[in-house]
Amino acid sequence: MDHLRFDAPDASLILACAKGAPPSVIYWGAALPENVDAAQMEGLFFRQAMHGVADVALPLSFAMEPGLGHPMMQGFAAHRAGKDWCSLFDVGKVERRPHGAKIICRDERTRLGLEYDIDFDPATGVLRIRTDLTNYGATALDVTEVMTVCLPVPEHMTEIIGFTGRWTQEFTQDRVKRSAGTYLRENRSGRTSHFSYPAMLLATPGTNETAGEAYGFHLAWSGNHRLRVDTLTDGRVLTSLGALLLPGEVRLEPGETFASPEIVAAYSADGLSALSRKFHEHVRTKLLRPAMRFKPRPVHYNTWEAVYFDHDVAKLKELATRAADIGVERFVLDDGWFGGRRHDRAGLGDWTVSADVYPDGLKPLVDHVTSLGMEFGLWFEPEMVNPDSDLYRAHPDWVMGVEGVDQVPFRSQLALDMSRTEVADYIFHAIDAVLRDHDIRYIKWDMNRDLSHPGGASGTAKAFAQVTALYALLDRVRAAHPDVEIESCSSGGARADMGVLAHSDRVWTSDSNDALDRQYIQRGASFFLPPEVMGCHVGPARCHVSGRRLSMDMRAATALVGHMGLELNLLTERPSDLDTLKSAIALHKRHRALLHDGDLVRLDTAPQIMASGVIARDRSEALYSVAYVLSDPQVLPERVRFAGLDPDRNYQVKLIWPTIWQAIKGPSAIEKLGLNQDGATLSCAALMHGGLQLPHAHPETCLLFYVEAI
Repeated sequence: MDHLRFDAPDASLILACAKGAPPSVIYWGAALPENVDAAQMEGLFFRQAMHGVADVALPLSFAMEPGLGHPMMQGFAAHRAGKDWCSLFDVGKVERRPHGAKIICRDERTRLGLEYDIDFDPATGVLRIRTDLTNYGATALDVTEVMTVCLPVPEHMTEIIGFTGRWTQEFTQDRVKRSAGTYLRENRSGRTSHFSYPAMLLATPGTNETAGEAYGFHLAWSGNHRLRVDTLTDGRVLTSLGALLLPGEVRLEPGETFASPEIVAAYSADGLSALSRKFHEHVRTKLLRPAMRFKPRPVHYNTWEAVYFDHDVAKLKELATRAADIGVERFVLDDGWFGGRRHDRAGLGDWTVSADVYPDGLKPLVDHVTSLGMEFGLWFEPEMVNPDSDLYRAHPDWVMGVEGVDQVPFRSQLALDMSRTEVADYIFHAIDAVLRDHDIRYIKWDMNRDLSHPGGASGTAKAFAQVTALYALLDRVRAAHPDVEIESCSSGGARADMGVLAHSDRVWTSDSNDALDRQYIQRGASFFLPPEVMGCHVGPARCHVSGRRLSMDMRAATALVGHMGLELNLLTERPSDLDTLKSAIALHKRHRALLHDGDLVRLDTAPQIMASGVIARDRSEALYSVAYVLSDPQVLPERVRFAGLDPDRNYQVKLIWPTIWQAIKGPSAIEKLGLNQDGATLSCAALMHGGLQLPHAHPETCLLFYVEAI
């Protein structure tokens, strides 16, 4: 078996896997006819030797290991006391599956094995690759680098789209032109990070949301990582993603195996939104639990920005009553309910209900919430401990660190070494006890500091082990409490990746509830995550992070299109704003099935407009959001074209949000067509190709259009 071929409706993948040669990609791109011969493709791609370089054309491989002799880059590095470093992996065996294969490679000289587990989804063309490195030698192997896989992309992919940001500004797109040498992003924070999301896109210069070729890559990993794009001197382009390993972090004893994080990748010939839909389908069908996948996601209320650490049972009950009155379905009690946690400098690690704040325990509040028909949720930060805590005083040795190196101050807390069995057991039993004693259906699992010096008791680095221990602990909690949903939160969106989503049910997208900021954040996150896993909350009128004041219409419209939630003091909001919020919650529920199962399309617009839509799979209905985020340099904005609809159908178009809206100076096309009243019936061709002339509107306006086939 010299070749493997996999096909989807719009993509094909051909691999070279001849025995005795390194495995590599021959072709990955647009779908090929069945009669295309893999051997012919390989012959067409043959590369001759040239003057001034090696006398033979050096092959590419999945590992790009040192033994190949490439002068510019490598994706693998390991050694035994400085020797056995020049590995060269050849295919020894291929185990074929209907939609995948295991390619087993060996290097007999260095006594190492690399196994590549490959899946290619025949419906979406999503490619998944996992790598196992095994030490077959008689002595220990020090592993320095194992990129999960190195994948070539065509040379005309000259644009790189990375995702950067900071706290409260996550998922910021960074589009740059690929150049000679290396594009490199690294993260050593011990968590996914705010500033280097473990994913990237490669595209042609003309690729936009609805047209053009693009490749997408996501490392399903919640820790240190390295992403590279290498343009070799011979013109070939390689992408590689993998865990970033700290010195001495991975040492394999004889017979031991290192499992790399999984890469999730895809190709699209139809623009960036089509690429995103592939990733969304992967999250929905391969990562999310079926029971949670098909359960309507409850509208969510979180107490944090309403009360912070001021936990008063009577006030919390009043908030719960007000939340239920406006349609909330889940009430989540945030930080401050346990131990000595009256502020953020004490109590972490002491996961017992505070008798000072809750003299009768949590049960009266839980019972009140559930009697109102809402689920009850609870906040934990299990991986952390405050020096001012009973746990730290009893077990200071459980904290990660390096002897003789001062800890970096970070939110008055330290990280527990969860790779230690006794630590993981303590955390599990503490959470388990609270869940067993109360009717709790949801955990907000937070993590609020970087792992600056992630050393274990032996002095070796434990950053990689910490992530695998996290995944194991999440699975342990879910196995013990299968009806409890878990949200991954990490100072907002610092742990919102496909790695953690395989062990949780939702991510907290950002600590910023500023609706304008959220328009950008949620759009960036949507490149890889579907709307239903993104926590999107309505914040207070004056955002606690940005200080900006925004209307309830804008705040509600922005949160409505994801997994909708609230995070504001309902007791101090104006009655008119509460009425607006109640209407928005009802609107979200009415369209929740569409929003959480439909196909997302981001619309190509000028920078001052942020627009997207979610279209039903059968194209029978759609909901489009058009947000004015900046002042327009022209007298009137551009036309918005409703992409993604069925070109052979007519649709009724209606402006459904704000509930009462009129152009600044009318009549606009909206009033002229009656879109703000009963709606208008329009042809798909007119909507998609002609588009709707947007009215002039102030920044901080968001219009929602419901489109239904007739």
